Amino acid sequence: MGSPVVHFEIHATDRKELKGFYQDLFGWKIKDNNPLGYGLVDTDAENKGIGGGLYEGEHAPGVLVYVEVDDPESYLDKVEEMGGEIVVPVTEIPGMVTFAVFEDPQGNKMGLVKTG
Repeated sequence: MGSPVVHFEIHATDRKELKGFYQDLFGWKIKDNNPLGYGLVDTDAENKGIGGGLYEGEHAPGVLVYVEVDDPESYLDKVEEMGGEIVVPVTEIPGMVTFAVFEDPQGNKMGLVKTG
């Protein structure tokens, strides 16, 4: 299995503001009527590109990409062996997704995701 980039996440301190910004700028459809208040981004790109999310929290502003892997825990083990750090341990949102976030040796953050 390859390791494709399958999701992006835009970090916001004010989700409502950025929701309007990206909807107006690109015409994206952003639905945040879920229990987590997570903005699911539909880029309406006709099977081109990837979908994403708009996350409000106390994270630093920025964009995080998620790579699909078969076993996030084993990848986090490799990250630590190679000098990286775990930022968010393997976390499961039942019925939706299992994910983790790490930081590489130069401070770049990257997400891992296992779907299904």
